[in-house]
Amino acid sequence: MRHSGRAFRSGREMTKKIPKFKTRVTELFGIEYPIIQGGMSWVADHHLVVPVSEAGGLGVLGAGSMSPSQLHGEVAAVRAGTSKPFGVNVPLTRSDAPKLIRVCMDLEVKIVFTSAGNPAVFTPELKEKGITVVHVVSNVRQAVRAERAGVDAVVAEGFEAGGHIGREEIGTITLVPQVVDAVSIPVIAAGGIADARGFVAALALGAEGVQVGTRFAATVEANCSIYYKNAIVRAEDAATVVVTRSLLPTRVIRNALAEELLRAEQRGAQEPQLREILGEGRARMAIVDGELAEGLIEAGQSAGLVKSLRTVELVFQDFLEGYVKVLNRLQGLVERRSAR
Repeated sequence: MRHSGRAFRSGREMTKKIPKFKTRVTELFGIEYPIIQGGMSWVADHHLVVPVSEAGGLGVLGAGSMSPSQLHGEVAAVRAGTSKPFGVNVPLTRSDAPKLIRVCMDLEVKIVFTSAGNPAVFTPELKEKGITVVHVVSNVRQAVRAERAGVDAVVAEGFEAGGHIGREEIGTITLVPQVVDAVSIPVIAAGGIADARGFVAALALGAEGVQVGTRFAATVEANCSIYYKNAIVRAEDAATVVVTRSLLPTRVIRNALAEELLRAEQRGAQEPQLREILGEGRARMAIVDGELAEGLIEAGQSAGLVKSLRTVELVFQDFLEGYVKVLNRLQGLVERRSAR
């Protein structure tokens, strides 16, 4: 990775210099900074995607909570708000995944992230349309299979991430370098990254970009409930738990519903009982409606690092100026050691 100084503007000329990045991820997507906003269901619509892309990262629409017609409208809204690159995340386990993929192809979306399914199903057709394809993985085997399927990059998502996560419970700091060693395509690190320290650490592990979810959920622009955002800001280090391991492991902020699910699983409840407790629309209930007692408050362990609501622009400023500070601190450690 090469970088050189450039001024970062945040409403005024900044005096500090911000690095200009060049990784295979920035080149693949045509973006300034290797910071990708996670395609979170119920959170990642055009209100969030546009400012992320405008700031120099990659905004990603979360199609997991959209109908095909809604996705069509969201793509149009993003294009009305920015001419910069953006992507769409499609969970392949959705029954209407083929229709969502078709919308992406018909509208000539340039970048598609796929998750929670077999990347070999749609990748060849997407590639034929000239679409860049990225697949989210939670272990090395999945990464290797994704590369064989022809994807252009993978997101290696550790168990710290929020929402639906892998069953293997592999943390980001061990998952990322193993995936980097196993594939030749670019790797994007995800899970537990909410500030410059995690950004630098991910690059040190061999990733060429980071995907950030929870930190972007707690931004001014994110079109979700203020109660949900405040729940993230209030969260401490041990605030999140993983529920429904026997169905689909999901990391959420602990609340009454999460406690009920945990107790049921400890009693050995089977799928029908767990689904009865879950009911329908629990994530939307928390994220959109702000019903924090009865909804699933999806968030990653990085919630403990989020101390305030920020604009997207200030989140980027924090990441980029913090990146320089972390590197300077590390360089200082090396220099002090050399002086001994």
